[in-house]
Amino acid sequence: MSRSDRYTPLYSARVGEALAFAADAFAHVVRKGSGVPYITHLLQVMVHVAEHGGDEDQMIAAVLHDYLEDIEGGSADELERRFGPRVRDFVERLSDTTTRPKPPWKERKLRYITTLREEPDELKLISVADKLHNATSILRDYGRLGDEVFARFTAPRHETLWYYREVVAALGHGFSHPLLDQLRDVVKRIHHDVGVPYP
Repeated sequence: MSRSDRYTPLYSARVGEALAFAADAFAHVVRKGSGVPYITHLLQVMVHVAEHGGDEDQMIAAVLHDYLEDIEGGSADELERRFGPRVRDFVERLSDTTTRPKPPWKERKLRYITTLREEPDELKLISVADKLHNATSILRDYGRLGDEVFARFTAPRHETLWYYREVVAALGHGFSHPLLDQLRDVVKRIHHDVGVPYP
């Protein structure tokens, strides 16, 4: 690495602002059933995106992808004011709902899956990073807790498995990526471990 490279920033101050914004917004939020700070998930999704060629807006959207969906009073206008219209658009499209109260679980997931099929690669990269970390967490915790792990979710086990199968299929519509290969493998392993055939 040359001296000039060492002193050339790889991203702007917007990334630091997004990290601070996420840390503040999710300071009191934990991962379902685990007590682990929710920020760990957001950071992991951003890491996946950054390591696989995501640009600055994609990195910011990755760390904020659950903001509108999970933070009461979260504002799309605030996202746009702070981080621009492209980040706002990403986060809105990555959310299965931005309304309160939330619609029923199955309704939200069906709509998200249908929309996800036709999303561009730049958005699918963020979505697959999100779903890969979630699925990996399920696989890990199933090995420790068994079926108890599914009690942390809104939907019962069979619906949760259905959702991950459908997400894999939707992401794979016109999109191929090493993260998608990893996600498919993890979802297959979850099905194997719980004794449910993977179609």
